[in-house]
Amino acid sequence: MKVIGIVGGIASGKSVVADELANLGAVLVDADQMGHIVLTEPEVIEILSNRWGAKILDSNGGIVRAKVAEIVFHGSESAAELKFLESVSHPRIRAKIVCRLEELRAAGAMAAILDAPLLFKTGLDAFCDVILFVECPQNVRQERAIRRGWTEAQFQQREAAQLPVDQKRKRSHQVIDNSGSLDTTRRQIRQFWESAIR
Repeated sequence: MKVIGIVGGIASGKSVVADELANLGAVLVDADQMGHIVLTEPEVIEILSNRWGAKILDSNGGIVRAKVAEIVFHGSESAAELKFLESVSHPRIRAKIVCRLEELRAAGAMAAILDAPLLFKTGLDAFCDVILFVECPQNVRQERAIRRGWTEAQFQQREAAQLPVDQKRKRSHQVIDNSGSLDTTRRQIRQFWESAIR
């Protein structure tokens, strides 16, 4: 089974690339989804609420991700708080991803897509046979993020919290240019699939 890692800047179109690869037959392993699951685990809820208090919990005792994001991306101690959150969540997310990849390999899947914004930071790149970088200019990515409801400041803060885009590009094996039409992007993905997977 080939494991395809997908990286790029925020709002670069990683999901578009992942969806197209899934249409071609790969199975998506979504790190964000795994992260959401981790935040529902009782042990994680307890650890985070012990640190940040009940203000991060909803009326049912679950984590409110927007409140956690406010702490780790916007507070005066945001860098330290982000590091704490990552120390709690990343090992658990990584374990879930490794388990899922093993399940897919055992089931005979042809390819798995690892869509993980922090692929390099978490060491998940070690599980990838090939890493695709989704190219898109910063101004276009920022416009997309704003259309999703983010402010310009939120975009800048989250972008700054990740590995710089140029470093992600350098550590990738192939570039998918998503600055043009959707058809152009899809054509590049199909060419990649035919040459690297089939």
